[in-house]
Amino acid sequence: MGPLRQTLLTPHLRDALVERAHRAGFDLCGVAAVPQPGSQADAVQQQRFREWAEAGRAGDMAWLLRTDADGVLLRSSLHVAVPWVRSVILCAVNYNADQPTSLEPAPKGSGWIARYAWSGAGDTGGATDYHDVLLKGLREVEGELHHRLADAGESQPVQTRAYVDTGPVVERWLAQLAGIGWIGKNTCVLNQQLGSWLLLGVVLTSLPLAEEAVLLPAPDRCGSCTRCLDACPTEALIAPRQMDASRCIAYLTIEKKGSLPEDLREGMGRQVFGCDICQDVCPWNRKAPVGTHSEMRPRAELVNPSLQELAQLDNAAFRAKYRGSPLERTGRKRLLRNVAVAMGNSADPQHGAQLLEWSCGDDPVLAETATWALERLGQAPDEAGCT
Repeated sequence: MGPLRQTLLTPHLRDALVERAHRAGFDLCGVAAVPQPGSQADAVQQQRFREWAEAGRAGDMAWLLRTDADGVLLRSSLHVAVPWVRSVILCAVNYNADQPTSLEPAPKGSGWIARYAWSGAGDTGGATDYHDVLLKGLREVEGELHHRLADAGESQPVQTRAYVDTGPVVERWLAQLAGIGWIGKNTCVLNQQLGSWLLLGVVLTSLPLAEEAVLLPAPDRCGSCTRCLDACPTEALIAPRQMDASRCIAYLTIEKKGSLPEDLREGMGRQVFGCDICQDVCPWNRKAPVGTHSEMRPRAELVNPSLQELAQLDNAAFRAKYRGSPLERTGRKRLLRNVAVAMGNSADPQHGAQLLEWSCGDDPVLAETATWALERLGQAPDEAGCT
């Protein structure tokens, strides 16, 4: 008996998976071979991630710095956490909406919630979380792969695993290898047709990629433009394609627990959940089409939300409004902290009463933030006092 024929991810199989991804609601899909351990590409990626981590760029996000038993960073190379991986299927959903950007004129007293978190499901208007939406689609692509291999009589076991921001995967790098787009100077994946309003999901496979199925990496088309770097209010983009996450408004408003660094609060402006500034200024997003996924439609009440209305949410109202959405992850306490910062940056004295109430409250983080905000508004809390 001769040796077993090795199963490969062929161009025919690739095209079938791409077609299935489109039927599952994805706007883009590509495949890429994972650079092998010891290769130059793998070594370069390991070094970049290690240097980023050692420089403290991850802030408090300890989950990004997890290591294996030998102390090697899991996210420095896909092979560290998933030794069997040979290829990946990259899928992307366009979440752009026919709504204003964060830089356009907005109603007085409004905050900003990042575009990706506006999502709702069709006519029901119920909140959706892109993690769940994309993972459901990835399961369909994963199932198609196994189904086609079974129909072809393949007897060799094939391992797969699907992730949406939850695994030890640097999706942006793999998306570039898969031809989805290039990594822009704002560290987002940019596609020439769709811009950067893209959410990524990945299916890891143990199938080697056939040589003829390899796609060319997406070319870099940022040129000499530095608008994203120039526009970042907290200077989180320290160099082209280099992000200090500990300074990023998205990190500060979503991931950062406790008090926020005072020197970054002014730069946060009116952002209460995430930030779109570096994408809003990107020329490639000027003509980006509106997304069509039925479960990623914007909920109108999340576009330029009233700071006063957000401030008045009690626990029950917060759960009712944001259950099942990305905002649920941050929680009400951190959202109110962010609202207090936005109120302090608003130059609107009408927020003083709410801030004074918070400054006298039992939550030490919110009280400290509200006191700072009152001082920004020229209403030192000790002038009125707490009753």
